[in-house]
Amino acid sequence: MRVDPVTVPAGRAAPVDPVRWPDVAVVPSSSWARTAVTGVLVRRALRGLPLRVRFAGAQHVGRGGPSLEVRDPAAFLARVGTGGLVGFGESYMAGEWDAPDLVAALTVLAAHAAELVPAPLQRLRGLWAPRRPYEERNTPDGSRSNISRHYDLSNDLFALFLDDTLTYSSAVFRGFPAGQDLLAAAQRRKIDRLLDLAGVGEGTRLLEIGTGWGELALRAAARGARVTSLTLSREQRELALERVRAAGLGDRVAIELCDYREARGTYDAVVSVEMIEAVGAEFWPVYFRTLDERLAPGGRAALQAITMPHERMLATRDTFTWIHKYVFPGGFIPSTRAIEETARDHTRLRPARRDAFGAHYAETLRLWRERFTERAEDVGALGFDETFRRLWTFYLAYCEAGFRAGYLDVQQYLFTKEDPAR
Repeated sequence: MRVDPVTVPAGRAAPVDPVRWPDVAVVPSSSWARTAVTGVLVRRALRGLPLRVRFAGAQHVGRGGPSLEVRDPAAFLARVGTGGLVGFGESYMAGEWDAPDLVAALTVLAAHAAELVPAPLQRLRGLWAPRRPYEERNTPDGSRSNISRHYDLSNDLFALFLDDTLTYSSAVFRGFPAGQDLLAAAQRRKIDRLLDLAGVGEGTRLLEIGTGWGELALRAAARGARVTSLTLSREQRELALERVRAAGLGDRVAIELCDYREARGTYDAVVSVEMIEAVGAEFWPVYFRTLDERLAPGGRAALQAITMPHERMLATRDTFTWIHKYVFPGGFIPSTRAIEETARDHTRLRPARRDAFGAHYAETLRLWRERFTERAEDVGALGFDETFRRLWTFYLAYCEAGFRAGYLDVQQYLFTKEDPAR
């Protein structure tokens, strides 16, 4: 059946491609009663927040603060009423609402995330919140598909907004605010801190789980380490191998298209940067047992992980979100408690150090978002339409807001494995 794109009122984004974005192009059906109830609940939630929300020229709702303009209230409420946060994100993609300072508005919402849905509805989350698709479980086949949907989009796309190191994880800055000219150095500082934690130096046998585009492997090899790096992204592996060859380090770095569960061998150190978020709670024990089994007695494992409060993690564990649908299928952010309990209950690894630096991730995301916005025409030239650009703008702002509100954090962990012979 052919689906026509919706008519776009003045001031809205361009018509949405119904083939590429079927759930954005068409406003979902919603009964008058459901939309009315949603309107009451939304306005009640907004009334107590430090926001100024205007519904299509009506009076503002909220206690004042960052502005948010709902251009098409009927479509907005239909999407939120039928899809919750998924609908909220899709409504932004469709241009039905916007904000002059998107991060500021989303930061307020992130800071009050636990209060936006009334307690009785929170307890019934299992009945109304969308469930995660079974096929997006992070089995070996599922992980390959999930990783490919994000990291194989286009190396050229990521190069447009990342710095010269092509590092796609939080940097560590010397101070704030940070500038674009400082991002590459801040990324190298982050990598060097992890390599120092893991004790990587001349002759170290290093296993990296999650290659990215190869910067950590390159810096470890430059220290004299022999690196085996694992990735499920064909696009990332191809470019990482090019960078290794260009650096003349092909004799020290092997990059394998390999699931972490398929890893073999014994290593003095294991490093994994923001990989655990793609593992899934179901497979955390397997992931940590892999670290344990691959690490030699006396070895050290350094991890960088995005985390969230334990109670929020438990509340949202089975929920299918906008981020799952459009950005990171199969992803799930752990809490520090979940990380440490999983390592304790399933391995011989013991946490020796943990450093949190969420404010640095907020700055990293700001720099990525600003560069992505500046290069919007270049993104379009790669074949990514306006809906995609709004999707990624929302994604980067949404994540930045999470760190600015303290809803999200990022940690560097050191785990050690005792040598029983000592």
